[in-house]
Amino acid sequence: MGFWTLLEVASTPILQLLIISGLGATMATDYFKILPADARRYLNKVVFVAFTPSLTFASLARTVTLQDIISWWFMPVNIGLMFLVGTILGWIAVKLLKPKPYLEGIIVAACAAGNLGNLPLIIVPAICGEDASPFGDRATCSSRGLSYVSFSMALGGFYIWTFGYQMVRNSAKKLQAQEALSEAIKEANNDLDADLRAQLFHNSNDDPENPNNNNGSGKAGRDQQNSNQDDVSFLSQMLGVFNTILKELMSPPVVGAILGLVFGAVTWLRRLLNGDKAPLRVIQDSIQLLGNGTIPCTTLILGGNLIEGLRGKASLSKQIIVAMICVKYVFCPIIGIGVVKGAAHLGLLPPDPLFHFVLMIQFTVPPAMNIGTIAQLFDIGEAECSVMLLWTYVAAAFALTIWSTVFMWILS
Repeated sequence: MGFWTLLEVASTPILQLLIISGLGATMATDYFKILPADARRYLNKVVFVAFTPSLTFASLARTVTLQDIISWWFMPVNIGLMFLVGTILGWIAVKLLKPKPYLEGIIVAACAAGNLGNLPLIIVPAICGEDASPFGDRATCSSRGLSYVSFSMALGGFYIWTFGYQMVRNSAKKLQAQEALSEAIKEANNDLDADLRAQLFHNSNDDPENPNNNNGSGKAGRDQQNSNQDDVSFLSQMLGVFNTILKELMSPPVVGAILGLVFGAVTWLRRLLNGDKAPLRVIQDSIQLLGNGTIPCTTLILGGNLIEGLRGKASLSKQIIVAMICVKYVFCPIIGIGVVKGAAHLGLLPPDPLFHFVLMIQFTVPPAMNIGTIAQLFDIGEAECSVMLLWTYVAAAFALTIWSTVFMWILS
């Protein structure tokens, strides 16, 4: 199949993404006010709770078998390698460009964590729907592609809410330390007299002839109290991280994916839902109907969220944006091709070229939108995240088209 034909196939889903997300961005402007922040938040909850779990469950329960799950073992490894490569490249960019300390973790997390859910969920079925698609029959390709993407989405959520959460959390700690230092310096400059009086008071207490001096025992007590507070604080932080990971694993999309894998792997459960004579076929059809609303709603929300990048007042250097674009759309895809082709050469992958395509796409997608959610959770760098996401997603429109064409050309 010719390169230009593949380019036409690859550009179609990107154009669809741009058109629908552009509509979402327009509806989110102050002129129309159809999709403001509150409306997007509520719509996102509906997508999160109902649409996405339905789509993942329906696609996995219909197409995935136990043998498939075993043969897909390399996908979590591939995602782990993607995070590792992005982390290393992001760390190099941070060391070279030296952004503000509280942005370092956010930049590294954005370079490492890719959008493994929404965008592949749009791109892969759209490519399968093209007549010139190199991945075979339209219905079979779309069904298998949704299964791969659903599995990728479930795995990606775990990686993002463990590694990405920790990186942004570290950035929040740096910002808190910086603010505490600035506040201490300010208080020191404004209260010199008070500090002098306090010092004289402490010197008086340190006098060994002072009968009221109990500084030694008081200091020991304070040290013990601070040590206990540090232990409690560390334990609370660890419990908080564990609780966040558990919540992510129990989130509706992940639960939908897990249940879909169970129903697909267990033959008698699979036959309850799938087939013309399945006793619970109406439930599967209803779930599929709900899942069909995922892609359009998600794309509208994506466009509305990205418009916030134009409204942001963040001062983010152009060098950082260019570096992130180079990491995500130049170095990562090239490394991804090497990883997938090497794994295929060693016989670690199933023979389905669509599976190879999804693995390569995982190295090419823009930063996960959840990075912005985590930044909002810690109240750190929200404006900067909006700017990062805006320009990386604008660049993704071109990068994904080119790289999807290259991937299909390599695999066809």
